[in-house]
Amino acid sequence: MTRRLLLSYLSLAAFVLLCLEIPLGIVYSRAERERIVNSANDEAESVSAFASLSVASGREGELTERVEHCAERIGGQVVILDAQGDLLATSDPLSGEEERGLASHPEVAAALDGRATTHVRTSTIGGVRYLSVAAPVVHGGQAQGAERAMGAVRITLPTDMVTDRVSRVWLLLAFTGLAALTAVAALAFAFAQWTGRPIRQLEEATHRLADGGSATPVAITNGPPEVRSLAATFNRTAARLEHLLASQRAFAGEASHQLKTPLAALRLRLENLESDIALHARGSLTAAMTETDRLARMVEGLLAMARLDESAAERERVDLDRVCVERHRAWAPLFEQHGVGLALVGDYAGQVLAVPGAVEQILDNLLSNALRVSPPGTTVSIDLRRHAAQERRFPHHFPHHRTSGPARVDLHVMDEGPGMTEEQRRRAFDRFWRAPDAPKGGTGLGLALVQRLAHAGGGEAVLRPAPHGGLDAVVHLPCASNRDGIPNRDGTHAPDHRPPRPLEATR
Repeated sequence: MTRRLLLSYLSLAAFVLLCLEIPLGIVYSRAERERIVNSANDEAESVSAFASLSVASGREGELTERVEHCAERIGGQVVILDAQGDLLATSDPLSGEEERGLASHPEVAAALDGRATTHVRTSTIGGVRYLSVAAPVVHGGQAQGAERAMGAVRITLPTDMVTDRVSRVWLLLAFTGLAALTAVAALAFAFAQWTGRPIRQLEEATHRLADGGSATPVAITNGPPEVRSLAATFNRTAARLEHLLASQRAFAGEASHQLKTPLAALRLRLENLESDIALHARGSLTAAMTETDRLARMVEGLLAMARLDESAAERERVDLDRVCVERHRAWAPLFEQHGVGLALVGDYAGQVLAVPGAVEQILDNLLSNALRVSPPGTTVSIDLRRHAAQERRFPHHFPHHRTSGPARVDLHVMDEGPGMTEEQRRRAFDRFWRAPDAPKGGTGLGLALVQRLAHAGGGEAVLRPAPHGGLDAVVHLPCASNRDGIPNRDGTHAPDHRPPRPLEATR
């Protein structure tokens, strides 16, 4: 923002200076040229009048002294010719060729014809520009109609002094403009800093709030009125958001404690009633206990999602191989009790980026769903597939432009159950949604929590048809690299060297 404001101010100042200084320089240049031409005309008329009087009185000898004095005063050359174009007096010696060619100059020829007008011609001699002025010498100092003149006066002045003076004025204007731009830049930078400081404070506070930090109020005493109003609005919004987050955090904490105890007590009371209830009513008791368990799982899922919503946990490096082996060992006995196999296959995945505890919860939810829908005698597979960074091209718009996509690991949990239709797979991640033919006991929160956990770690969860029937739940997780600067779970940044995990298959 500071750069944009500074560029705007400097552009406007430069435009104003150019609009002022360029016309001023042009006007001054024209005025200087007119001044030297008028000065030369005055000198020519003065010498012409003197020459007319000298010729009329027969004192031609005074002409040489006069032209030398005039040439010394103006710094140029003065020449007087008679009516035939012969040289009468000159301030500087002339060669024979120059003397014979004087009468052929246009301004001299016009003066010898008795024209009262003054002719100006600019020529370049030896790399120096000269201004030539010629005036007729007439009887009494005035032209008599079309009468031929008694002679002519030619004055030649070098214009280098005028050119130097005009160049100095242009340089002075340029330096003045640079000085003005420098002053404007200093003032504009100070003003831009003053204007942009509260904006930067708002940006920093917004980043802190987005990263899960506290909603620190932003000072609203600096900056323009619009920025102060924006800061006040931000402070109110941040305070309200912090209040809402604190309320949600308090609710999650209190509900986690207050709801678990009554549900556990209700479950215990229902179990104690089993011996006192008639056989024909025990089905209802079993259904009530099942619904109680479902309610407990639903409460736990809602609280887990609430904690995920209100927390801004940083991602960390997770050893995906080790987590998969641990969850495989933990779930294998339960799968074996239901007559379902649990296999761990695929590539060695290495480390991925995820929020703390996310991979474990993802696997638990996916394995729980797979076990619920898997018939006895089938197998549920945990399949890890590592994808290296791939080069991507853009042939249509940028044929020579290439970028490298990030490496990732695909975590597959595949079952051999009834599967889902395309419409069901599209809605499966909605909260509380359950397939019409889904087994009893589910809450409709497991896949929604999986998706939220995957997004929190920078990944994605999708559902696909399994190759041999059933459902393939795929979770894309970004690979961790040394450039990420994200520590391991033990706080170190070094790679986690470990022996390769065995690929296990258990029925």
